[in-house]
Amino acid sequence: MIARRLLALVCVCLLLTRPVYSQKVGNFDPHEAFSPLFYPSYGDEVRTAAGTPGPKYWQNEADYNIKATLDDVNQSISGEVQIFYKNNSPEPLPFLWLQLDQNIYKLDSRGDAITPVGGGRYANHGFEGGYNIKSLTVTYQGREQKIHYIINDTRMQIFLPEALKPKGDSVKIAIDYDFGIPEHGTDRMGRVETENGWIYTIAQWYPRMCVYDNVLGWNTLPYIGAGEFYLDYGNYDYTITTAADQLVVASGELMNPTEVLTPEQIKRLNDARKSDKTVMIRTEEEVIKKTGRLKKDKLVWHFRCDHTRDVAFGASTGFVWDAARINLPEGKKSLAMSVYPIESAKDSGWKRSTEFTKGCIEGYSNRWYPYPYPNAVNVAGLVSGMEYPGIVFCHFTSTRKELWGVTSHEFGHTWFPMIVGSNERKYPWMDEGFNTFINTVADRDFNHGEFYSKPRYRENSIRFFQPNSEAIMNLPDVTDAHYLGVAAYGKPGMGLELLRYQILGEERFDSAFCYYIRNWAFKHPTPWDFFHAMENGSGEDLSWFWRGWFLNNWKVDLAVTDVEYIESNPANGAQITIQNREQLPMPVTVEVKEVGGKTGRMTLPVEIWYKSGQWTFNYPSTRKIETVTIDPDKMIPDVDEDNNVWKGN
Repeated sequence: MIARRLLALVCVCLLLTRPVYSQKVGNFDPHEAFSPLFYPSYGDEVRTAAGTPGPKYWQNEADYNIKATLDDVNQSISGEVQIFYKNNSPEPLPFLWLQLDQNIYKLDSRGDAITPVGGGRYANHGFEGGYNIKSLTVTYQGREQKIHYIINDTRMQIFLPEALKPKGDSVKIAIDYDFGIPEHGTDRMGRVETENGWIYTIAQWYPRMCVYDNVLGWNTLPYIGAGEFYLDYGNYDYTITTAADQLVVASGELMNPTEVLTPEQIKRLNDARKSDKTVMIRTEEEVIKKTGRLKKDKLVWHFRCDHTRDVAFGASTGFVWDAARINLPEGKKSLAMSVYPIESAKDSGWKRSTEFTKGCIEGYSNRWYPYPYPNAVNVAGLVSGMEYPGIVFCHFTSTRKELWGVTSHEFGHTWFPMIVGSNERKYPWMDEGFNTFINTVADRDFNHGEFYSKPRYRENSIRFFQPNSEAIMNLPDVTDAHYLGVAAYGKPGMGLELLRYQILGEERFDSAFCYYIRNWAFKHPTPWDFFHAMENGSGEDLSWFWRGWFLNNWKVDLAVTDVEYIESNPANGAQITIQNREQLPMPVTVEVKEVGGKTGRMTLPVEIWYKSGQWTFNYPSTRKIETVTIDPDKMIPDVDEDNNVWKGN
């Protein structure tokens, strides 16, 4: 009898202690959200699981020596580029790949072929351009010879006389070329006529090496518009020959100022290097009178920019020019400069450009990583906004907040992708999205928040989760042109803000983000390197967030569904039930307001959603509850805010 009773008791206990699985809530599946399998591979000696370059990390190097001429009569560039390419990889290279971006302007280019009939941002109908390659030679082991090459669209394949040996072998490539300057250069370069002459903003103006890495080998995606650039680092020494009335600004340091500038301009530049206030280098009056130029037949402008991935320049007879000192960490200095036409010289416009340039660069340098170039030049031209190392192009009609925004954004690209050299052709969110994020921080920092507007996170969910929404992790040229601003800029930028303010907190996020920047400065990270770095730097498993926000297009829908008083007595506290009804989980902040005005908050970690999409917790209320609000600051892009508030009446 006793044995039977004990057996019955054990059976009852087993029944009472068996797992109780909550029924499915909305679209949420915790097994999918928190799946343990996320990374496609483990770390190795090239790229570690800690999100850092490994002991055997390598990348190839490309140094450039360029001699170019700007023909302002025929609107063309001619030049010779010598590329000194070093193979640091563990593999022999029997051939090399180069980028010929100007070939996008050929009428048979892929970029032209995919342009809609009605036109588009990257359209250039009516202009036929592209590189004219006049000669190409290779010097290897002291022997110069012409070699076989194939040009296909915006790529050139060079077949070497013998394979470039691994771990340090090098070759010199010499190319003579010319091309016509398009007026509308796919919103990245071009020219515009002002009352005092043409403004040239020149980029992608010489053949450049493709990147060879341990991820894909040769990265040879064609340049067709939306996808930008992926480039190796090296040293650049280059000259630009112009007519004597042209004024040239460019990436890096001007090496021969006495040969191209007047003594007065050199003096003013020296004054600017000591001044936190903007100093005029060439005035409006001098532009009108066509003074402030040397009386020569032509000028040869010599620049040098080291440890960089690219160079660009601007030129015009009509530039007004000003400058001011940039104060960098550890007492280092740089020089902010702006050049613009008289039409743009307004107190609300380009007369503040150097102030804006100085302000954003000082902020980014102090918060994230020091600015690496001797100058920072903002050029007013036809381009609405484009970035290159040490120089950016912004539209000459921009004023006030718009000018601050585009200046801060384009110089923000110094950090992504100029310093942290991600692959823009494949992952635009790693430069545009990260830059969008640091821009919002800069908006708060600059001039006591003069241009800062509080982000509208909840409203952004409307844009992010439309019926035709796409995931962030897509090629830019595949993403719908009307959604690219969300997929490459806004949504990944907000993703970092969610990490900083909702998931990790400012201190942990900033520490981890700086860890990522420091480790990958002047190197080539992948998305997985970024994910690893943030997790290791913050001490947090964030795979659920990467999976939902970046790889998929999962939505957020948090809801308050029920409030019950303990033993039906408000003085004993309450049990509050909340739900996660969509697939992306998030940490939760709940605000409770009691009768009489007492208000309190509770913050719950993302782990509350491990078992199901519903969670009940105790709240130590002492009176009846008037309202319970989930995400009271509206910091989460919740797709349904109607269920975010529970009202006691």
